[in-house]
Amino acid sequence: MTFPKYDLRIELSIQQIVTFYYMELPKHFWTPGESHDFWELCYVDKGHYEIVRGTERLVVEQGDLLLYAPNEFHAGRAVNDTAPAIIIVSFHCDCPAMRSLEGKTFRLDEDEKQLLSRLVEEGCEAFDPPVDSPRMHRPFQRASAAFGSEQMIKNLLEILLVGLIRKGEIRRPPAVPESISAANYNHALVERIIDYMKDHIGENLNIHQLCAAFGVGRTRLMTLFKSVTDLGTMAYFNKLKIEHSKSLMRQNAFTMTELSERLGFASVHHFSRTFKKETLMTPTEYARTVNARALRRASDVYPE
Repeated sequence: MTFPKYDLRIELSIQQIVTFYYMELPKHFWTPGESHDFWELCYVDKGHYEIVRGTERLVVEQGDLLLYAPNEFHAGRAVNDTAPAIIIVSFHCDCPAMRSLEGKTFRLDEDEKQLLSRLVEEGCEAFDPPVDSPRMHRPFQRASAAFGSEQMIKNLLEILLVGLIRKGEIRRPPAVPESISAANYNHALVERIIDYMKDHIGENLNIHQLCAAFGVGRTRLMTLFKSVTDLGTMAYFNKLKIEHSKSLMRQNAFTMTELSERLGFASVHHFSRTFKKETLMTPTEYARTVNARALRRASDVYPE
C-alpha cells in the first residue's frame, strides 16, 4: 500500500550562526558602534544594559530581549552601576517575517526564558570553549559534544523566534492561577526560599534554619528543592553565593578577602575552592578574563 506523504511547510529556518555568547560583563563595559549583514539577538539575563539601535537609545533590564536587524547600527554599555550578564546570538535568517521584530523590545515570559536557558545549556555542550566562557570568540565544534547538540541550538532558536513573531498575532489564554495547582504552589514556595537565600547571602544558612523559617520539614524541603531546581538546597545556596561574588568582582569593588567575608566564607581559601568547583576557574582567573573582555573592542569580538 502506498501512503501519501505531506511535505511540512518551513516558515523560518536558521542554518548558520555567527557568534554565541553568555557574557558576564564588568560595570564599565562598553562597545563602540557596529553593523553587520546578519541578525543579532540580545537578551539581558542580569543587571541593566543601555543599547543604541539605529537612532534609538534605551535601557533594557533583566528579562528584556531585542534584535538588531541586518546592517542596523548598534552599540551597548553597562549602566546604573550594574555588572550585567547578556546572551548574544547572531545568525543568518532569510525569513521575511523576521522584519516584524525590528525595533521591538520583548519582555520574556517564563516559557521563553526556559527556551533561552536550554539554548545556553546546548551552547555549553556543543562548543569548545563553551558559550559561557570568557575565552569564547567563535563557535568551534566540541569533539565530545552530545548527539544533536547543534541541531538543538537550531531548533530552540527557531522555536523562540517563531514564538516572538506570533506574539502580535495570537492572543494567549490567561494563565492558570498558581493557587489552584499543587505543582505551582511548590514552585512558588521554592522561589520564596530562594528570595530568602538572596536576602541572607552573606550568612551561613543551614537546612534547619530554612525549615524553621518556612515551616516545612527537612525531607520535604530537600525533595521540593531538588524537583524544582535539580540541585540540593545547600548546593543551590552556594551557587547563589558564587554568582553574587562574580557580580561583585565585575564591579571591582572588593578585594578577595573582603568578598569572602562579605559572602560568609570561613576563609579566602574556602571561597577560592568553592568558586573553582563551581566555575572551573579561580576567582583571580575569572577577574582577569572579565577585565580583559571589558577592554576588547567590538572589532575584536566580531573580527572581519
